[in-house]
Amino acid sequence: MIQLTINGQSQQFESPINVTQLVDHLALQGKRIAIERNGEIIPRSQFSEQMLVHGDHLEVVIAVGGG
Repeated sequence: MIQLTINGQSQQFESPINVTQLVDHLALQGKRIAIERNGEIIPRSQFSEQMLVHGDHLEVVIAVGGG
């Protein structure tokens, strides 16, 4: 069991997950997002390679268009 803090909210997962799986879990596929892990931006090209570990702090930002 791992615990992550996502946008200030604690969430638990049964097993380790990578960033791509987190995006799927949060239903953010296809959205323009940026994810910061422990103060560092994760490049989208590395989402599937970045395994999240117990205690990680994540900020997920969704880009909103407008005029």
